[in-house]
Amino acid sequence: MKAGLVVDGDYIYEEEKHLTVLKTSLFFANDGFTVYDCKGQLVFRVDSYGPDPRDKGEVVLMDAHGRCLLTVRKKRPSLHHRWEGFVGERLEGQKPIFSVRRSSIIGRCGMTVEVFNNPGEEYQIEGNFGQRCCTIFNAAKDSVAEIKRKVDASTNVVLGKDVFLLSLKPGFDGAFAMGLVLVVDQINGDDYAQGGEAEMIPTTED
Repeated sequence: MKAGLVVDGDYIYEEEKHLTVLKTSLFFANDGFTVYDCKGQLVFRVDSYGPDPRDKGEVVLMDAHGRCLLTVRKKRPSLHHRWEGFVGERLEGQKPIFSVRRSSIIGRCGMTVEVFNNPGEEYQIEGNFGQRCCTIFNAAKDSVAEIKRKVDASTNVVLGKDVFLLSLKPGFDGAFAMGLVLVVDQINGDDYAQGGEAEMIPTTED
């Protein structure tokens, strides 16, 4: 698979990697996250960002030691729920490295990820994040990451939606993937607040 956008090379794996994502609060939509590897080691964290993050519109992904890896920020105004990603802690005037937008405003839709400064690199996010069932595809329609429900290996029971898997294909940056999870979670939270839930399906746009 062709190498894609790299937020931090420390999170690119040679083999398929399964990360467990845990929402750290269930009281509000769009709360914090902790992310662990298969050995139970903390990989990423996102501190709780309050009861109404839509007012803030900015989320920071950190490593296990609190170092800022990526900032995702809602672009205002934006009819397409457009979000932008910035390396590290965003500074005034800093240019984004990618953007995420709805492929369509009305009805069920997918999301398009545009990577800046790399013509031809684009991703599509399809599925239903509310049900923890999404796939990220590259421009060649290869799956590079998946979000799916986590099953308890000992009891074979599907765990609640506050715990899910982020599965990374070899060579796809985990920090970038987790940044996309944050954006989709934010957009899903907006839909939840408005009384609906978006399902992301393939689009027929050129």
